Amino acid sequence: MFRRTLLASVGAIALTGSAAFAADLPSRAPPPVYLPPVPIFTWTGFYIGGQVGGAWGTGGNHFHAFDPDTGTFVDTSLGGGNPSGVIGGGHVGFNYQIPGWNWFSSSGVVIGVEGTVDGTSLSKTTVVTFPVAFGGGTLTAHSNADIQGSIRGRLGVAWDRVLIYATGGVAFAGVNLDLSLNGVDAAGVPFFATGSGSRTLTGWTVGGGIEYAFTNNWSIRAEYRYTDFGTIRRDAVFPGGGFFNGHLRFAENQVQAGLSYKFETYVPPPIVSKY
Repeated sequence: MFRRTLLASVGAIALTGSAAFAADLPSRAPPPVYLPPVPIFTWTGFYIGGQVGGAWGTGGNHFHAFDPDTGTFVDTSLGGGNPSGVIGGGHVGFNYQIPGWNWFSSSGVVIGVEGTVDGTSLSKTTVVTFPVAFGGGTLTAHSNADIQGSIRGRLGVAWDRVLIYATGGVAFAGVNLDLSLNGVDAAGVPFFATGSGSRTLTGWTVGGGIEYAFTNNWSIRAEYRYTDFGTIRRDAVFPGGGFFNGHLRFAENQVQAGLSYKFETYVPPPIVSKY
């Protein structure tokens, strides 16, 4: 009996000592776990894409004419002489996003530059009856703009994947103007004259739009721009000393939808530990 009691006491002391020793061992913290960097969406990067929409011109055709037989001088405009049609092409550009106050936010100011080239079907043919002094003849004016382009700056504000921007810069257009005049003057002498002109006009353009990135690389946009290309002029002289000259002031409104692909730009956040 005594021996059993002694063995039980020794076992209890040994277990207590082991627990106390284990409690005295220094504890080791688990190794830190690092989260892999997750890309933050950014508008920064080069991009290419295409756009299509509609355009309509403003400004109209205007002409001056002189009949030497009657001494009549005419100064008038051709109503409805503004071309309209489909416009579409491609664009290429670069954006740089200035980060907002929060590193983990995709909001911020976006600045960039973009170039576009568009083919167009803009054309208009207008036929009007000439004044009685010219024997009731007709004047036909045909204008068209087959290609145009622009180089513009862009400035916008981004809220994550939504970008609202303004844009403006220089614009170019290839514009053609054809005029033909025919009739019988007050002296009963028939006359006919034509004039054609083709020029590359340089002007300015301004507008704005909204763009949404539905993936890190692909975005869609809707944009409106007003463009003033200036004026194209053409003169013609017909036998007897008569003349006419016409000019087309070509300004344009356009609305287009576009699709863009942005090349990958990786902007990693800081590495953050869970502990």
